[in-house]
Amino acid sequence: MRNYDLEFLKKFSMVIGLLVVITLGLIGFAAYLQHAIPEEVSPSAARRTQARIAPAGAVYAGSTGAAAQAAAQAAALAKAASQVAYGGTTDGKVIFDNLCTACHTNGVGNAPTLDHAHWDKRIAQGKDTLYRHAVEGFTGPDGGIMPPKGGNPALTEEQVHATVDWMLDNLK
Repeated sequence: MRNYDLEFLKKFSMVIGLLVVITLGLIGFAAYLQHAIPEEVSPSAARRTQARIAPAGAVYAGSTGAAAQAAAQAAALAKAASQVAYGGTTDGKVIFDNLCTACHTNGVGNAPTLDHAHWDKRIAQGKDTLYRHAVEGFTGPDGGIMPPKGGNPALTEEQVHATVDWMLDNLK
């Protein structure tokens, strides 16, 4: 072998050796970081932990506590009332005019219009079935689709029942 070939092999071996040392150093640094950085907690696990450690209740002491409790109850009632559709009315006509008229006056989506020709078979099934289909939703054999609560989940069952009753009372 020639002299310059031996020099090349020495330098090449040193470069390879240096690259091996750098690679091993990077592997060691990555392993250190893996153990040094805390694991990320999933949001669902954090919610479950918070639910487990949340207090079961609250203590109100004295007149200040009673006032705070009354204010909290009033806020909860106001929030619940704001979640009910149409101000909580059980006037079936108001709900029908605001929500149901779009489909049940024109027969959109094979919705039955307010006439006996469309409703007599349905009435024969009983009011409980009509209520259940209006509350839970229904897909009929003829392709008609009734979304749950007419597509407004803020309606209460009482509001849906009142609207069904109003529709049955106003068939032509």
